[in-house]
Amino acid sequence: MQTEPFVRRYRSSDRVELAEICVKTAHEGKDSSAIYPDPELMPTIFAYPYVEMEPGFAFVLDDGAGRAVGYVLGAPDTAGFAKRFRTEWLPLVAQRFPAPDAASDDAADVMAGLLHAPERMVLDELTAYPAHLHIDLLPGWQGRGYGRALMNTLLTALHEHGVPAVHLCMVRANTAARAFYDRLDFQPLAVPDPGPVWYLGRPTATDGPSVL
Repeated sequence: MQTEPFVRRYRSSDRVELAEICVKTAHEGKDSSAIYPDPELMPTIFAYPYVEMEPGFAFVLDDGAGRAVGYVLGAPDTAGFAKRFRTEWLPLVAQRFPAPDAASDDAADVMAGLLHAPERMVLDELTAYPAHLHIDLLPGWQGRGYGRALMNTLLTALHEHGVPAVHLCMVRANTAARAFYDRLDFQPLAVPDPGPVWYLGRPTATDGPSVL
């Protein structure tokens, strides 16, 4: 029976929807399916490892009928996550997505390079913000308060776990996402980076989860 949308923990049965959400939002907040021929590439980098290695910090927006239409994924200890990514996750997926042989401008090669460089997540400037996150919602579910509910749920979980602050990295071209993070009190972090990205961070303390 259909109910109101609500935030809940990720379940293994959400995996197909998890991938769909990731692919449909992975290019500056828009559909990336025309850019990356293998639909498993982006979820393999930005979604699957979180639900596999940090399931306690994976939440989805349920549309009220059991279908996940958005998610927020977190890692409470970025340095530890990067190490596990290298030793536990990468061996499982490296054969399907091998490291590029040389520098390439091909979009899929660039992403495969990120997959094989989990240490890129660990930066001295982010030490005070040890956790990191990814949040995405399908277009029809954006701008309706559900992103805030997802975010507050994760922030509360991190805070209760003893994590003081969290950061994220976002593409500057996604101006709608930046406005969303600004409304949630994320602040710019001074992190030198050659790419067109912003690093933003905030404390995990909130007034409580906004679970719908």
